[in-house]
Amino acid sequence: MRIDPAGWPFIAGSAILAGVAYVLGSLPVALVLLILTAFFVFFFRDPERQTTVGPDDVVSPADGRVMIAADAEAEAAPPGTWHQISIFLSPADVHVNRIPVTGVVTRVTRIIGGFLPAYRPEAASRNDRTEIWIDRGGQTVICRQVVGILARRIVCRVKEGQPVTVGERYGIMKFGSRIDLFLPAGSTMLVRVGDRVQGGVTRLATLPAVQPVLHM
Repeated sequence: MRIDPAGWPFIAGSAILAGVAYVLGSLPVALVLLILTAFFVFFFRDPERQTTVGPDDVVSPADGRVMIAADAEAEAAPPGTWHQISIFLSPADVHVNRIPVTGVVTRVTRIIGGFLPAYRPEAASRNDRTEIWIDRGGQTVICRQVVGILARRIVCRVKEGQPVTVGERYGIMKFGSRIDLFLPAGSTMLVRVGDRVQGGVTRLATLPAVQPVLHM
């Protein structure tokens, strides 16, 4: 099982402390630290995923449960008309994030905020978060990583101008969080509130077909 690089400091640190506690004869402490090490291995797991989608499909950027699948909430969305799909990630979910559509990253924005529980509606506009804007043939898809009450750090590994492919890994959130996805008007939703989705696998929506540019 692959481990996300962000997890190794946690895994190694707790494992070393467990070893020290064992050498010093503190077996209960060593056991607790070994359990913590196992949790970190579980949390930072990064399973391989096979992404098979059509040209207009939007794939889930994360594992979790769909909280919103509707027209975007005005106070949470960027200016304009959008559809919104929000996914809540519990500490038991895989927290590696994946690219929802193939395109080019046009913007990466970090917004400093608070640490409200990620399931609360106001978390989308008030919590610490990172947005990536992806241009897909003239259409924009926005993927927002949002921290929660436990998740205190976002890792985003893409940059402006970078070509990206649907399903590829681009970051991780620690330790419980949400993803907000904003899609162009006219997109067709394929999921409903309460659905369980899998990052890099589940089709969330289809985008309006990109119209070819006619050269006169």
